[in-house]
Amino acid sequence: MISKSLIVFFPAGYPRKEKTLDFMFSADADAIELGIPFSDPVADGVAIQKAYYEALSSGFRVGDVFWIAREFRKKDSRKLILMSYYNPIYTTGMREFAERAYESGFDAILVVDLPFDEAKDFVEICRDVGIKNVFLAAPNTSEQRLAKIDELSCFVYLVSTYGVTGAREKVSRLAFEALRRAKKICKKPVAIGFGVSKKEHVTELFNAGADAVVVGSAVVELISKFKEEADKKIAEFTSGLRP
Repeated sequence: MISKSLIVFFPAGYPRKEKTLDFMFSADADAIELGIPFSDPVADGVAIQKAYYEALSSGFRVGDVFWIAREFRKKDSRKLILMSYYNPIYTTGMREFAERAYESGFDAILVVDLPFDEAKDFVEICRDVGIKNVFLAAPNTSEQRLAKIDELSCFVYLVSTYGVTGAREKVSRLAFEALRRAKKICKKPVAIGFGVSKKEHVTELFNAGADAVVVGSAVVELISKFKEEADKKIAEFTSGLRP
């Protein structure tokens, strides 16, 4: 991950898989996080929940996310992070899922509801396959757990606040406190997400030492508003986020 990276999140298959691909190409991002729609996305707020529901209602299947990645890789070499809840991985089979992710061009997998201390088998499979892992850290994650997350992850994904994803007016003081603590402990890059939706947020977090920021719900809201015509809006919005 390059210094001061912008990671942009997209729900795979929303509003359809071909448009997800177009949106990924249009984003001014250093890396793309692609989320697998899930029926019970407990870590996500209204915007992403709605997008997941619409994608699943339109017939999204797990295999579609691998199709999107393969098509993306034909033209683009930017980092790809696959975000999923554990259920699609379990039902697919851990090894088959990891192999398909690697073969389709993903660089890393983030499993939202799989803590590292329950992920030993999956981490070993991913290492064997050749794909990296990313684990989440919260503002109240202990120093001991934070160090272990740092050890197992290619970068640490720090959640900026308690609660679910969603665009917010300002970055909480809690986020900066958590970031300062994480940077003292972690040797890997630290990315921070949940609630980042404005240029001022990105600038403040980079100035506070973040190696990367993740923007998701604000982009999903653009897709919800403009649907098939969101490409240009996404390009303008993501370009405008950079300090």
